[in-house]
Amino acid sequence: MNAPTDRMASALLLPQPYVLFLGDTTVRGYAKTAFGLRDWAPEKCVGELRLPGATVTAGLDAVTAAEARARGARALVIGVANQGGVIPASWRVSLIEALEAGLDLIAGMHMRLSDIPELVEAARRLGRQLIDVRVPPRQIPVGTGRKRSGKRLLTVGTDCALGKKYTALALFRAFERRGIAADFRASGQTGIMIAGGGIPMDAVVSDFEAGAAELLSPDADADHWDIIEGQGALTHPAYAAVSLGLLHGSQPDVFVVCHEPGRTEMLGMPGFPVTSVEEITELTTRLGRRTNPAIRCGGYAFNTAAMTDDAAAELMAKESRRLGLPVADPMRGGPAFEALVASCLSAD
Repeated sequence: MNAPTDRMASALLLPQPYVLFLGDTTVRGYAKTAFGLRDWAPEKCVGELRLPGATVTAGLDAVTAAEARARGARALVIGVANQGGVIPASWRVSLIEALEAGLDLIAGMHMRLSDIPELVEAARRLGRQLIDVRVPPRQIPVGTGRKRSGKRLLTVGTDCALGKKYTALALFRAFERRGIAADFRASGQTGIMIAGGGIPMDAVVSDFEAGAAELLSPDADADHWDIIEGQGALTHPAYAAVSLGLLHGSQPDVFVVCHEPGRTEMLGMPGFPVTSVEEITELTTRLGRRTNPAIRCGGYAFNTAAMTDDAAAELMAKESRRLGLPVADPMRGGPAFEALVASCLSAD
């Protein structure tokens, strides 16, 4: 999915297939890594491992670490991206048991596996690997703002964990089906696990966010598209910095606004309402013009997983008329999604 460049870190060589570890997670939005791998790389997943108290499931077979190894798993992937990206002490016995069962450990958390002494000691003793995906390449330059060749599409959102990665992947595959030269550019840990390469933007020091985004999407042929996975939201009280750096550095020609109808508060931020799609569109356009004056909105991607087919179709048709651009759920596909793809590809 990611074309190699001499300026990006080489593609990860992750031991596969995986067993997905959900820990004791009770917030569905925090399990986006597990869901992403299940939905976009199902052939790499042999089952899931949950601890007592977990109420979130990816719907895969429940297995122990030993059973996963017997099914051919080579690594346990922490399928959780919780607030702060921590690996709690309550998980560590299970992680050591996975190492003892013959599995390597893969994580995309801010807290690194390699910083936990008991995991380091167990991995050394057992000859297993601790693989931290959320590690940016070294010597990232500051952004230059230089206009690069090729075309770019960025997914942006009204909040975190509502479909930016899924939308980017769906658009990438739709472009490929149309015979358009394209690459999916992963900017988060789950996308990197799916694609095998990328830059974890939320692990980059703020001063270098734009520069990292420039590395992520280098010069390309004039008719080549980079489909860039968005992060955070421009109005998020905690994560706006990564969103802005990614916007300036990626210099998108087109952006798609991702939104979950019915969500009222930002994930993990009680009291902070979700921003409207209109405000995100206006902010993205205004701020994006700093590095690409020709930036435009291609349409809207709604996450309607909690809605019935009829209700979703009615809402998206109504919102498309109101907003004047295609509104689609990339996971539902159909004519609405094809209209979104066409709008993204159309010239002004």
